[in-house]
Amino acid sequence: MRKLVRSSSLPTAALAGTPEMATAAVALALALRGWWEDVNGSPAWQDGAFFSLSAAYALVSAVALVQLIRIQLRVPEFGWTTQKVFHLMNFVVNGVRAVIFGFHALVFLFQTKVYTLVLLDLPGLLFFSTYTLLVLFWAEIYHQAKNLPTDKLRIIYMAVNGVIYVIQICIWIYLGTNDSPLLEPVSKIFISVVSFLALLGFLIYGGRLFFMLRRFPIESKGRRKKLYEVGTVTAICFTCFLIRCIVVSVFDPFWHAHIYC
Repeated sequence: MRKLVRSSSLPTAALAGTPEMATAAVALALALRGWWEDVNGSPAWQDGAFFSLSAAYALVSAVALVQLIRIQLRVPEFGWTTQKVFHLMNFVVNGVRAVIFGFHALVFLFQTKVYTLVLLDLPGLLFFSTYTLLVLFWAEIYHQAKNLPTDKLRIIYMAVNGVIYVIQICIWIYLGTNDSPLLEPVSKIFISVVSFLALLGFLIYGGRLFFMLRRFPIESKGRRKKLYEVGTVTAICFTCFLIRCIVVSVFDPFWHAHIYC
């Protein structure tokens, strides 16, 4: 009988603690919200974050430039290969981001809002072009290995990028002539769609190339290295574009943030 009484008192104790847990959760949420508002409103914290990002992008840009120079010195006779163009675009994209974050105080002082949006959104489009170039490179390797035609792949790459740039330019022009509050969410949705296209490309051709390499004999020269390289890059790029796609789609004013990576 005592055991029954003791066991029946456990749910009661749990229920009694539920309001306290709910109150603690609400208090924690309010504290986090207050902390975020204090930090987000701190000029020193914002400057530190922007300058840290500027330094990080400058480092990545420098690494890309070093890689480009190394490849050019090693095989100068091949001209501008896809690999060289990829490193060049990485150097440009990350260099532009480093400059924008380094001079963020001037970027946000433009009287015309569309100028700020152009400076913030253009590196994202160049980033898309850079890494879809990597998808194109993998697609060409996969098609050649499967004896599939490759002549239309570059046309598709240029067509997709051309359409995306034309749409984005139209959005900028409309924002410059008509400052509609509804167009900024549309612009964010467009960036989210662009990110989704990129992650879809990595998922399709990165996945296909990965599984194709897995079917090669274990003794194949460089198989393990290439398998690890393709798998790692695919996973990282897919995750980055997925996060960008999700976060850009969030319009909650409390968690609102511009995603530049």
